[in-house]
Amino acid sequence: MQKAKVTFKGQITIPKAVREALDIREGDSITFQLDGNQAVLKPLKKKPLVDFFGAFPTKRPYPGLEAMRKEVHDTIGKRFAGSKKS
Repeated sequence: MQKAKVTFKGQITIPKAVREALDIREGDSITFQLDGNQAVLKPLKKKPLVDFFGAFPTKRPYPGLEAMRKEVHDTIGKRFAGSKKS
């Protein structure tokens, strides 16, 4: 069994053995689920953006990287030009 002390601010350090066993790394989030008088910790792993590819339906076909860059550049340029007219 691993243990940790609670600081004045209510913080704890998760013991290294627990972090390694659950593959918890810097920047990961942890959920706390209450189960009676106990708390269950579950890590929420960050997913790379590529894991979401195809998760949402598209309204138009993918035009390619260069076309997307041009569209973003043009849109930002129009917004910037519009903000300078004041």
